[in-house]
Amino acid sequence: MRATSILSALAAATLAAACVTINIYFPAAAAEKAADRIIEEVYQLRKDAPASAPVPADKK
Repeated sequence: MRATSILSALAAATLAAACVTINIYFPAAAAEKAADRIIEEVYQLRKDAPASAPVPADKK
């Protein structure tokens, strides 16, 4: 009987420990600014890229 109660308590403690969540919050303004900067960089790369010539059908 004692072993069962110890085992049950251990299982409950393990279950409680497994349910712990750690939340990390990032400042929304900083994340938005970083996203805007990345989008601008991508658009600049697309504008600066030379237009490629179409690939002939026999080369595909």
